[in-house]
Amino acid sequence: MLPLRDENPVSRPPIVTWLIIAACIVAYLAWQPGPFASSDQDSSDDTVFFLENAAIPCEVREGRPLDLQEVDATYRLGDVDSCDVDDGESDAVFPDKNVWLSVVTSIFMHGSLWHIGGNLLFLWVFGNNVEDVMGRLAYPVFYLVGGIVGTLAHVALEPDSTVPVVGASGAIAAVMGAYLVLFPAARVRTLVFFVVVDIPAAVLLLFWFVLQFFTDPNDSVAWAAHVGGFVFGILAGLVVRAVRGPTRPVAFNWSGR
Repeated sequence: MLPLRDENPVSRPPIVTWLIIAACIVAYLAWQPGPFASSDQDSSDDTVFFLENAAIPCEVREGRPLDLQEVDATYRLGDVDSCDVDDGESDAVFPDKNVWLSVVTSIFMHGSLWHIGGNLLFLWVFGNNVEDVMGRLAYPVFYLVGGIVGTLAHVALEPDSTVPVVGASGAIAAVMGAYLVLFPAARVRTLVFFVVVDIPAAVLLLFWFVLQFFTDPNDSVAWAAHVGGFVFGILAGLVVRAVRGPTRPVAFNWSGR
């Protein structure tokens, strides 16, 4: 199921959501190397870029950049869980890398056009209303913390992984979790097997959440980041609702009128 838009008006333009979308697009097109190319050289450039700038579970757990033998074991031998493979005997590949900052910068990186397109579509559909409720100061903080929580959830599940994790999925999952709490009855225009139907937000978002637990482990999807971000978003949404009171009710009309 792919959300296209929601029937849930906002009281002011979602400027922060627009800025986040713009930042992700600029990072993908202007910062990352060769996003449109598919040659072996460009693929190698992408790998180097992600090793230098993206969050890697082993690095976050150890508080240090990967060393030469860990990178060699990962990309030449195919051992994606090669953390401490050499007990710290070789030099770091990128010794100046700030592994903590990479947890934040990873939120604005993406692995492909499909990756960024899907993420930003979900953010476009659900982010504006969450921003409207939280405000333009709290919302970006919530978004970044949601992304960090999502990354740390992935690190907790895959602590020995030496593969970079990139994407705004954890942060956007947090937005979706908050939307579930704040606007469960909102009508979402959704593409389902080439048919466009209206679905209550609660049904769509809970279906998406459950689906994360059935992700193929070979798909290289950081599903734990999705789950961690989503749960954080639910908790944040409950706090916002407790402080502000119930949000403007949006009734679902099955007739679509």
